[in-house]
Amino acid sequence: MKKSKFTIALVSLASAAMLAACSSVSSTGGSGSAGTKVGDTVKVGLNLELSGAVSSYGQTEEKGAKLAAKEINAKGGVDGKDIEIISKDNKSETAEAATVATSLASEGVNVIVGPATSGASGASTSSVTKAAVPMISPSGTQTDLVVDSKGNTQEYFFRTTFTDGYQGQIMSKYATEKLSAKKVVLYYDNSSDYGKGVAKAFKKAFKGEIVSEVTFASGDKDFQAALTKIKDKDFDAIIMPGYYNETGTITKQARELGLNQPILGSDGFDSPQYAELATAAAAKDVYYLSAFVTSASEKAKAFYDAYKAEYGEEPSMFSALAYDSVYMAAEAAKGAKTSVDIKDNLAKLSKFEGVTGTMSIDKEHNVVKSVYVVGLKDGKQSTVDTVSVD
Repeated sequence: MKKSKFTIALVSLASAAMLAACSSVSSTGGSGSAGTKVGDTVKVGLNLELSGAVSSYGQTEEKGAKLAAKEINAKGGVDGKDIEIISKDNKSETAEAATVATSLASEGVNVIVGPATSGASGASTSSVTKAAVPMISPSGTQTDLVVDSKGNTQEYFFRTTFTDGYQGQIMSKYATEKLSAKKVVLYYDNSSDYGKGVAKAFKKAFKGEIVSEVTFASGDKDFQAALTKIKDKDFDAIIMPGYYNETGTITKQARELGLNQPILGSDGFDSPQYAELATAAAAKDVYYLSAFVTSASEKAKAFYDAYKAEYGEEPSMFSALAYDSVYMAAEAAKGAKTSVDIKDNLAKLSKFEGVTGTMSIDKEHNVVKSVYVVGLKDGKQSTVDTVSVD
C-alpha cells in the first residue's frame, strides 16, 4: 500500500457567519437538571441506526462500542466500575432518535454514544440537553450541530469526527493539489443536510470550474439520465458527497457509461458495501475521506486485529469512531459523580490518543484531528494520504 503525507493550510471548520456567531457564544444550560448519577457501573447508552436506510453505519458502530467496553472492563473498568452498555435502535429515523435519547436518559445512562448520522444527532440534542446527559456522535458531521438557533454552543453535544464544512474544504484542496482537477462535476445528495453541507463547503472553497452541478436523493437507484447528461462534458474529476447506498451504484453506472475520471467522495463512502455496490472493477481511481486507516498507528493496528478476532470481519471508519467514542467517554468518566461531570470532562479533553488519531475538543465541541484520504483500486484500498493541518 502506498502511503504519503499531504499537508494543507489550516482552514475554517465553519462558514464566516458561523464563526461570527460562535465567537461570542455562551453555553446553553440543561434546564436546571442535575443529570444522572454514576452508580455501581458507568452506564453508556447507544442510540444507533441498527435498522433502516443506513443500518450499515449503526451496526458497525455498535460493534466498535461494545468491543471498547469489553476491553475497558477487562482492564478494571473506570475507577473500578464496569461500563454497562444499553443499546437501542433508532431505526435510521430522526424522530425515533430523539425518542431513544429521552428513553436512554430516563433509564439513567451517564453518557450516550450516537446517533451515527447528522440528522438523527441534531434531533437528539434537545433531549440530552434537557436531561443533562452528554452525547458523543461518532460520525455526525453536519457543521452547525454544535450551535443552537441563537448561536450558542450545544453544551451536551460532542463528536468524534470532523465536520461537513471541513470535509468540503479538504476535498477542494485534494481535488486541486492531488488530482490536478481544474474542472469538476459536483454530484451530491440533495436530500440530506450532510450531502448539501459538504457540497456547499466545496463550492465555496474550490477555485476551479464546476462545469455541472447534479443532485440525487436517498433511495434513488437509476442514475443513467444524469450521468448521460455529463458524459460529453469536459471535466477532470467527479466530486461526490453522499452515502454509500447511492454513491456505490452511481460509481458502477458511471464506469459502465465510460466515465472514467477520478471520483472523490466524502466519508459517507466508508463502508464495505460501497465497493460491493460499485463492484471491484468499477471501484478504481476512487478516493474518499476517512477518519481511520489501519496503517496509521500501532493502536489502530491493534484495534483492527481485536475487532477482526471478535467479529470475523474488518472494521470500518464507523466502528473505529464508535470505539474511540466509548474510550473518550470512559476517560471523561474518571472521577465523575454525575453525567454533568462527564460533560465537563469531555469539554476539557486534550490530546487523547485514539485509533482514529490524536484528538482534542475545541471550545465549540468540535474535534481537532487529521483526515485520511483513501484511494481504491479494483475495490481495494491502495493508497492513503494523511491530510494534516499547520
